[in-house]
Amino acid sequence: MHHHRADRLARDPRAAYRPAPPGAPRMPAPGARAAVVGGGIAGLAAATALAERGVRVELFERESDLGGRVGGWATRLADGTGVTMTRGFHAFFRQYYNLRNLLRRVDPRLRMLAPLPDYPLQHADGARDGFARIPRTPPWNVLAFAASSPTFTPAGLAGMNPRAALPLLDVRAADVHRRLDGLSAAGFLDAVRFPQQARHLAFEVFSRSFFADPRELSAAELALMFHIYFLGSAEGLLFDVPTEPFPAALWEPLAGRLERLGATVRTGTSAEHLAPRGSGFTLTTAEGGGARRAARYDAVVLALDTTGLRTLVAASPELGDAFWRGRVASLRAAPPFCVSRYWLDRPVAAGRPGFLGTSGYGPLDNVSVLERYEGEAARWAARTGGSVVELHAYAVPPEADRTGVQRRLRRELARVYPETADAVAVDERHVWRADCPLFGVGTHRERPTVHTPHARLALAGDLVRTTAPVALMERAATTGFEAANALLATWGVRGHPLLTVPTAGRSPLLRTLARVLTRPESRPHRQPAAPAPAEPVAAPPRPAPASAGRS
Repeated sequence: MHHHRADRLARDPRAAYRPAPPGAPRMPAPGARAAVVGGGIAGLAAATALAERGVRVELFERESDLGGRVGGWATRLADGTGVTMTRGFHAFFRQYYNLRNLLRRVDPRLRMLAPLPDYPLQHADGARDGFARIPRTPPWNVLAFAASSPTFTPAGLAGMNPRAALPLLDVRAADVHRRLDGLSAAGFLDAVRFPQQARHLAFEVFSRSFFADPRELSAAELALMFHIYFLGSAEGLLFDVPTEPFPAALWEPLAGRLERLGATVRTGTSAEHLAPRGSGFTLTTAEGGGARRAARYDAVVLALDTTGLRTLVAASPELGDAFWRGRVASLRAAPPFCVSRYWLDRPVAAGRPGFLGTSGYGPLDNVSVLERYEGEAARWAARTGGSVVELHAYAVPPEADRTGVQRRLRRELARVYPETADAVAVDERHVWRADCPLFGVGTHRERPTVHTPHARLALAGDLVRTTAPVALMERAATTGFEAANALLATWGVRGHPLLTVPTAGRSPLLRTLARVLTRPESRPHRQPAAPAPAEPVAAPPRPAPASAGRS
């Protein structure tokens, strides 16, 4: 497999560089003591950033493995093969500068990542889009995509409302939520009057990556995603994937480096209570066997998922003030999602891509053929003559019959790849989770930030509000570094630099046009998002680029 120049930090010359906050190069020995609660991307970034500056770090993770929603665990198939199961496909986009910089700590050339040649999107009516031949630099990427895509027909383009789409040309990270958070993603797309197929294949791809029905997702998040991946960045929509399962490729090497820096990594350990004590905190943890331990720390980073953060704060009544606690308590998780993986007794057709986004196939959002890019799956497929195929369904109604959804996914796979219709599963695994943050309409102002009422307590994770133009895995990594920087500043220690896509639209002319034509008296009327129907309605199935779990 050919590697792109992964060693280059940013292809985009307009990427926004934020220098390291100034201070002493590192803490004097023996260093302050910090607890990082949560071993996902955010927690690993925070722990790494603190340990590199001489802080004595203890990292706590409830699960037995690191990586959070990009984690994995060992399992054994019916044929006796030991394999790694994960929560699904994740795309490591080129504009994930801070996540990639974290991974460079253990692999400076990012050899653990390899590119997929395209990101094809397929509709059940036969329309198909891809990005391999699309220029990466805006606005040429948008023009080329519209010109080449079968979903943008002349009639559909003629029916659009370009004025309503102008806010996409002037996305400013600092105020996009002020402008668009009161509108749903579906409402925004309705106002723009996007052709239905183009809407499915080119736009709701972004809302689906948040595991949310577009009727519930903030239009500001949709606009920010469009800026990050398409109109604001010259990195393009192609991406890389780890060449081995996540634990082996990413997190075990990073954990090893943390321990070499003097950090302690405690998996299978959950945080039960956190209390301010003087200038520090007392953290009570429990191991899987039930043994409890209380220890004092000078600083704490909470890098938990939505439910985990709500639960810990609710169990820690001395933490924060009423306003902050209310913000945490109001956090919501996105609807459930399903990851189904099949080890099939025969191969899929040779031309099938490693990853395919799907639309119009019931609950099926995408199909991955793991042996196309993952070494472990490729070795199994080569030995058995079979294929390892993964199916995703996002934003599944909570009331849905889960077994029925799994069966429907398998039937839809046969529609997408007919050669799988008669394939027999050597084994299968089905993972259901509902722990991704929901970025609901009008909720941005209430979302907690990295900073908390305690100077030495910081939050990190993709649920955290930040002014940086980042999302999904990159938001987790970026807020992890921001949390470490906030704590380091209290000790007068230098922080870490950050890099993001441009913080505003790339073209001054287009920005000016957008601002003139979207003055309040010119803007489309903003209606609140329509309430969810009383009867269960499956969210429109769309591909998600970054995460099964994201991105």
